[in-house]
Amino acid sequence: MKNKKSKEYLKLIENNKEWAATVVKEDPEFFSRLSNTQKPDFLWIGCSDSRVPADRITGTQPGEIFVHRNIANMVVHTDMNLLAVLEYAVDHLDVKHIIVCGHYGCGGVKAAMSRHNFDLINKWIRNIKDVYRMHRNTIDFQTKPEDRLNKLIELNVEEQVMNLAKTSIVQKAWKNKKSPEIHGWVYSLEDGLIKEICNMTHENHLDPLYEFDDL
Repeated sequence: MKNKKSKEYLKLIENNKEWAATVVKEDPEFFSRLSNTQKPDFLWIGCSDSRVPADRITGTQPGEIFVHRNIANMVVHTDMNLLAVLEYAVDHLDVKHIIVCGHYGCGGVKAAMSRHNFDLINKWIRNIKDVYRMHRNTIDFQTKPEDRLNKLIELNVEEQVMNLAKTSIVQKAWKNKKSPEIHGWVYSLEDGLIKEICNMTHENHLDPLYEFDDL
């Protein structure tokens, strides 16, 4: 049993060889073009859930989407990983769109609705609990547990879009370039379709408390 498990990863390498060979057969110059430049129009901030691959569900190719993923597609202002990705995508790749994509039935959001202790994960999902607290009446108005979960998933996406808009990175880009546009989406695992929840552009205004004057 141990030997079998230790070799499971080799299937991924074999799959890679087959994929690369197929790509070269269909387009001999594909990898040479891809290795010389990276100019995606999109930054994807999605959930780490293995069932929600950004390229597969959007029908895009390598090089078209710059991707950051974490549990429950969060934009946390103390997350240097996220901020580094955001700054690189906006300032250096000059992406035109930022997509925050959640998915219905998200386990991270479900965990945040419970009172169970998840140890280290508590520190991460506490941010989702804050979203729940701010919108408790709207969420608890739903009669079914599944509907309450999915409503929080949608509201969490809206909140993360707002968190992006609060960053000096996005505000500076809005001031200087009038881009990127920010989109909030939720993906359904049941039918494979994306639902657009919200979007923000440079024309939207935040509460003045969050707006920077000296950008």
